[in-house]
Amino acid sequence: MRVMAQMSMVMNLDKCIGCHTCSVTCKQAWTNRSGTEYMWFNNVETRPGQGYPRGYEDQEKWKGGWELGRNGRLKLKAGGRITKLLQLFSNPRLPGIEDYYEPWTYEYDNLLHAPAQQDTIPTAPPKSLITGERTDIQWSGNWDDDLGGTYLHKDKDPMLKGIEEKVQFEFDETFMFYLPRICEHCLNPTCVASCPSGAIYKREEDGIVLVDQDTCRGWRMCVTGCPYKKIYFNHRTGKAEKCTFCYPRIEQGEPTVCAETCVGRLRYIGLVLYDADRVTEAASTTDEKDLYVAQRDIILDPHDPEVIRGAEEGGIPHDWIMAAQKSPTYRLIKDYEVALPLHPEYRTMPMVWYIPPLSPVVDVVRDTGYDAEDADSLFAAIDALRIPVEYLANLFTAGDVPTVERVLYRMAAMRSYMRDINLEREPKEGIANAVGMDGETMQEMYRLLAIAKYDERYVIPVGHHESAHDLEATGTECPLDAPGGPGMNMSLPEESMGMSGPGYATKRQENGPVDRPEGVRINLLNWDGKGRPDGLFPQTSGGRA
Repeated sequence: MRVMAQMSMVMNLDKCIGCHTCSVTCKQAWTNRSGTEYMWFNNVETRPGQGYPRGYEDQEKWKGGWELGRNGRLKLKAGGRITKLLQLFSNPRLPGIEDYYEPWTYEYDNLLHAPAQQDTIPTAPPKSLITGERTDIQWSGNWDDDLGGTYLHKDKDPMLKGIEEKVQFEFDETFMFYLPRICEHCLNPTCVASCPSGAIYKREEDGIVLVDQDTCRGWRMCVTGCPYKKIYFNHRTGKAEKCTFCYPRIEQGEPTVCAETCVGRLRYIGLVLYDADRVTEAASTTDEKDLYVAQRDIILDPHDPEVIRGAEEGGIPHDWIMAAQKSPTYRLIKDYEVALPLHPEYRTMPMVWYIPPLSPVVDVVRDTGYDAEDADSLFAAIDALRIPVEYLANLFTAGDVPTVERVLYRMAAMRSYMRDINLEREPKEGIANAVGMDGETMQEMYRLLAIAKYDERYVIPVGHHESAHDLEATGTECPLDAPGGPGMNMSLPEESMGMSGPGYATKRQENGPVDRPEGVRINLLNWDGKGRPDGLFPQTSGGRA
């Protein structure tokens, strides 16, 4: 047994109101630079819907994730080393800009500085941020919001395959719920295995998956390999970028930006311990419906003396072990068994988990005139749920319906049990027993899911210098602010960094060659084709090539 630590997140979909505050704050913190306009490290999808990028879950098309070979061993769906070598300069499995969307702004000057007119009213037409030309908006990262496009595109959600007849799409009968998504920071990430240059790595100390901007060569195999399509290509820097789990905040014991600003308080962050020696075995489970249980089983009990001893031998600090013992994500995943992974059939062992939504069940019961918190009514409604349990199973358990039903029954039982307590009635122990729990455990689960305080929802140990190579970045320059990097405090305009673009070309013509800031590398991916920048071409004995 090799004990390792992993930061994890659980989202309670019953509490998500689809406000997109998490998306906006993440966008402002991480992707507010040139070349990142279309990137959403955090996005909130309306389900059913096509997701972002469009149809990313169709792995028959995109070939993301792992699959089992004939010998029972894992292999990349997109192909191994030879396939990647043949496709190095022409990768056919990449989403196009139409699958994301062509980012745009508006011609505000046309509206704000238009002269006085009598016959027409000035407007601000949309303008592409890529070409600078006026554009006709056809798609965006939030096109399905609140079922805006579902009726027209109802057949394009890959998760509806085989259950179309069970889903009602008439306006007055439809259903929806919100699904926030970030990088899954998987235990068995295909993005890491797909990268030819080894630029993507999984941090040993906390399991966060990051991209080394210095090593990345922009091959984009990681985009193909990630089945969740949560890696993006920056066309200005020629680098791949992705959700960083806000690691500078995590290292200081603070939650991610998306969790910190979540209006519904639906996110929980905590440390879990897992057996690294069993990851491949769990991901190689033959039956896809058993993958959820296999993944849950490799998460170790932090109170077990043998696990504690293994963690100490592995160099995990004592305060991290204590944090794992108080972890809210461990309790939701292992103790209460109400959190489920997103698409375990991809075999990446994702570490962002979800509690499936129950609220629409309550709405249905109430609308029929019955007591919406009565246990018998709720249990019966789950069997005839307007959100088909099969749809939720396709998202969270590789189609295993009983597992999703068991989670929904526990959530329904918690509501009924706690309603009696809140009305000062004698609680019915039989309600808790019916779902394999006791009253005390049910009250603990209710406190965590409903009224938990800040330090109960986020149990994040502070990073250790001695084990994480000076994680707190106490040097004079923050590594996030490096020119061209995914920083939060870019001090130089994009055009002054030696990158391509109109501003760079103009400065070159007016002022001669532009001196590049130290650390900025010119390569074929960001060279504008003008001049001979230092370091791009080999030197000759006579000077320049």
